[in-house]
Amino acid sequence: MALLLLSTAERGEVWPRVFAEAGESIFVGEASVADPAAITHIACWVPPQDLSVYTGLKTVISVGAGVDHLPPMPAGIALSRTIAPGIEAMVRDWVVMATLMAHRDVPTYLAQARDRLWRAGKVTAASARTVGILGMGRIGRLAAAGLGNLGFRVRGWSRSGTPVDGIDMFAAADLDDFLRGADILVCLLPLTAATRGILGEAMFAKLPQGARLVHAGRGAHLDMAALSRALDAGRLASAVLDVTDPEPLPAEHPLWSDPRVIITPHVAAQTDAREGALHALTVIRAVREGRPIPGLVARERGY
Repeated sequence: MALLLLSTAERGEVWPRVFAEAGESIFVGEASVADPAAITHIACWVPPQDLSVYTGLKTVISVGAGVDHLPPMPAGIALSRTIAPGIEAMVRDWVVMATLMAHRDVPTYLAQARDRLWRAGKVTAASARTVGILGMGRIGRLAAAGLGNLGFRVRGWSRSGTPVDGIDMFAAADLDDFLRGADILVCLLPLTAATRGILGEAMFAKLPQGARLVHAGRGAHLDMAALSRALDAGRLASAVLDVTDPEPLPAEHPLWSDPRVIITPHVAAQTDAREGALHALTVIRAVREGRPIPGLVARERGY
């Protein structure tokens, strides 16, 4: 079995060393492949347009945790997203940071600082706010634990409403009840047909007046125009965004200059090159041994 890596220069340096230590074959860049039929796995962010030349291909591995940017795989080719502890911890840290910024009115104080204005607002205890997390997968649970340890009341929403220790959980049918009690709404959902545009007018209208938004899911979850209207109407007090639609956000977009909004350039997490290579090795070995593929994504993208 051999893997073709299509990725950054950093990964191109690190992955071959990891694969050499493991005694596995790797090619970096399509130009290095003499026989496409020998390639059984491709690790990439964007795959080659024509996968048919890789007649032995078994798996495409996304080098990130997300897969919504990838096209559907042809029949017989599995899709795996990278599972790496570093990714999950990084996103957890960003969510905790952004939630604290929203909770303590940092967007307001940053705007005041630019105007050299010293004006103190009301300080609210963490225990007096409820954080609602949309998406209670591995990262959602880590974020919930971190926020709970800081004293926030935490509730979670997932399609199934599967119980999570210490968290008030809500299922798909209970979305309205979940939203009504969320002072700070955190989005960590995967992007699917059902979640595209979910952060929009209808959802914002069900939040408490003056709620805050923390968004680290995918840009296409968010209706950017609806966000601006919700901020102008006072429905939302502020928003901290790590993802936008489109990305990168055009320089002329009004949210850049909105004093109620803080934007970071999709940096909640970056895959550690060594961790990514180790995940790819676990995928290769699982395929070779006929075991379940780590990070396997269902064809309906419902991970």
